[in-house]
Amino acid sequence: MKGLYCKKGDQGDVKFVLQETNVPNNLASHQVKVQVKSCALSPVDFKLYEDLKFEKEHVPAGREIAGVVLQVTFFQPDDEVVGILPLDAEQSGLCSVVVTDEYNLVQKPEKVSWVEAAAVIKDGLRAYTALHTLARMAAGQTVRVLDEAGAFGVLAIQLAHYHGVKVLATASSPEDQKFLEELRPSVGVQESLLARVIRVWDSKQDLVDSCLEETGGLGVDIIIDSGVRLCEEEPEAQRHCPHKHDLLTLLSVGGHWVTTEQHLQAASLSFLNDEVWTTSLAKQGRYLYILKDVMDKLCTGTFRPQLEDPVPLYEATVSMEMVQRKQARKRIAVKL
Repeated sequence: MKGLYCKKGDQGDVKFVLQETNVPNNLASHQVKVQVKSCALSPVDFKLYEDLKFEKEHVPAGREIAGVVLQVTFFQPDDEVVGILPLDAEQSGLCSVVVTDEYNLVQKPEKVSWVEAAAVIKDGLRAYTALHTLARMAAGQTVRVLDEAGAFGVLAIQLAHYHGVKVLATASSPEDQKFLEELRPSVGVQESLLARVIRVWDSKQDLVDSCLEETGGLGVDIIIDSGVRLCEEEPEAQRHCPHKHDLLTLLSVGGHWVTTEQHLQAASLSFLNDEVWTTSLAKQGRYLYILKDVMDKLCTGTFRPQLEDPVPLYEATVSMEMVQRKQARKRIAVKL
């Protein structure tokens, strides 16, 4: 069977290839064999692999999977499960069958589709990590989530709504603004919680002025970014990101800033790295609780992801290259 793997070149370029791989024959007592039905294509974080000293010539691509259990373990045969393969996994999630530890999986609700399960599991974990574990959100607070129309941003908004947190949203295009406005009527809590959609694509609307105006000059309690400019001279790909000084201006007294920029970490500034859950078993029970709750919220409609059209396996290589270069949002590969 084939799986999708990637290799980083000397010039920093990344190449994705489909290559043959085998399923291990001897399984440990806590391992489970899963027939994969869908797999999310998310960017590969090569820097994290280097920091953890995971020396691999070919890194497996696709770690968010949904599928069917093929043998008796903690789960039963034909149980439908969803989970995240660990960073040290040898197999790609795009393989027809993968072997993983059973404590990396939770049961998939019957009402949730294969595509939805794979699409939401990791971004739901990121939203929980950012808002609960790092920012410790509480009802009545105000949160500013960047890239709200992205896969992670949409779930962060919906999770904040669920807990009674007021959200200030930004739209980077007219299409994103329309999508965010449509979130309001059917969220199931007060419509006013999505207080405002700021049009950052419109030069007439200033991010800082709009947020301070909405909060009476007090600033927001929580900021979750999806990238930030550390200085004025930044690569073109980051020109759309807000400057760090703008975000500091938006923070209220005692506010929390959760960042995806690993060079910005301090007492009230937290680095969002959801991989910490899979690199240690210290809080495995908490991790599985979060995964299960993410699926429950997806089943009940609290989470309503923005899904791209799924792609077949033979298009996975091209799709993954686009996702890695940030030319496309997360894609879901399905088995035909």
